[in-house]
Amino acid sequence: MNVLLQNLWTALTAAPGEAELSDGQQSLPLRQLPARVETLRDALAGDGPCLASRLDNGVDALLVELGAQAAGLVSVAIPPYFSPAQMRHMLNDCGAQMLLLPAAAPAPETDWQADAVSPLPGLRLWRRAAVAAAAAIPAGTSCITYTSGSTGLPKGVCLDAATLLSVAQSLADSFAPLAPTRHLCALPLSTLLETVGVFAALLAGASVCLPSLAELGYSGASGLDPRRLRTVLERVQPHSLILVPQLLEGLLWAVQVEGPLGQPPRLIAVGGARVAPALLQRAQASGLPVYEGYGLSEAGSVVCLNPPGAARAGAVGRPLPHLRIELSAEGEVLVHGPRFLGYLGAPTPPAGPLATGDLGWLDADGYLHIEGRKRDVFITAYGRNVSPEWLESELLAQPEIAQCVVCGESRASNLALLLPTDPTLSEAALAAVIARVNAGLPDYARIGGVLRLQTPFSLESGLLTGNGRIRRAAILSHYAEAIDMHYARSATASLPALTTSSLETV
Repeated sequence: MNVLLQNLWTALTAAPGEAELSDGQQSLPLRQLPARVETLRDALAGDGPCLASRLDNGVDALLVELGAQAAGLVSVAIPPYFSPAQMRHMLNDCGAQMLLLPAAAPAPETDWQADAVSPLPGLRLWRRAAVAAAAAIPAGTSCITYTSGSTGLPKGVCLDAATLLSVAQSLADSFAPLAPTRHLCALPLSTLLETVGVFAALLAGASVCLPSLAELGYSGASGLDPRRLRTVLERVQPHSLILVPQLLEGLLWAVQVEGPLGQPPRLIAVGGARVAPALLQRAQASGLPVYEGYGLSEAGSVVCLNPPGAARAGAVGRPLPHLRIELSAEGEVLVHGPRFLGYLGAPTPPAGPLATGDLGWLDADGYLHIEGRKRDVFITAYGRNVSPEWLESELLAQPEIAQCVVCGESRASNLALLLPTDPTLSEAALAAVIARVNAGLPDYARIGGVLRLQTPFSLESGLLTGNGRIRRAAILSHYAEAIDMHYARSATASLPALTTSSLETV
């Protein structure tokens, strides 16, 4: 048994008798979880080394994750919204010889054979022969999580059980003062951030509610009905949950439209992307206790967190207890401590701290402030460095804006490609939104022009990743002609204030 399961099982012996896993269809007392996992372990014995699964959120999905680790298999959770091509890439890349799917799901595209007996009711186990082209998996790997694939195909990040435990235990310790005893799994459980959040809840002996993604309001990779999410919060009344900024924005909209929550959570951890200060301020004004964090898959997910009672505006928090942060001469964030074993099929990463690719600075009290991605920063025609993520987060904090990308490399002004939340939003109203954002930005960072998009970025168009993140290079290439035409018309002149004449539709 690996170290993560050992610590989980020890913690569950002290869990309250009423603590349970539930998903609306079934419930399982936490104290019975080890026995259920052991039974599942025996059913999963056989082919290796990976057990892949593509399951909806629920008790079964968590049992499969833990059962794979108990059986000594490498767990590979495939997001339910991944396309067949993405799923095929993951399965072949890791060499999975076992695949768990809902019983009603169509058969896999390749030469898989279904087992006659299912390890869990409602699921079907598929097996296939070894994959000759599969990449070598580093020794000690407990799970493989795939990066969002902002460029090219996603990469498999190999993590061991000890790293997952370090992150989960640090999270449980950090939030212990708030005594959360009921956690809502609000992100897909295939997301590493949610997985370690659930582990942290289990280490604290907390109940975990795992409603289906449809019940939470998800549709596809990036669609969400915020009203459904709010309804689940009212029903479950969780003490803790984890959100990405777009989900927080949706929840705030639902609270604004339908009124405040009767029983707000004790903590809402927000991460996965930069969170605009304006969004955090709106959350606080709505009575939502939001704690911003920062992390990356290669460090086991969370690296920094704003602790309860000591959150600092503008910072992503302090390093978790098991980690240490330093900065390179160029301002790149370097992380010391447990980290990934390597990328699947790639050379072992060099010794030393983990280079994150993020630029930031540490204040006198050790809080980390992130300024953007090292690779994404562009330099304007006036020689000023600008992080597009910074500007994009400020724009996305406005409820009128659904999607956006900012560019300005070697240009005299910055250009925003954006999609309004409401297609009927007037040009004057949109110009007012941009003016509102610009009022809080230094002159070199202000938006000088807008290309108003008629169609959203999507997975199908190749402009979004499977996790719903923008493919920046693909977007700028797709709209290159329109961008060049905009700058040609503006004759490289920096606009002192954006008016309706500065907005164009593409």
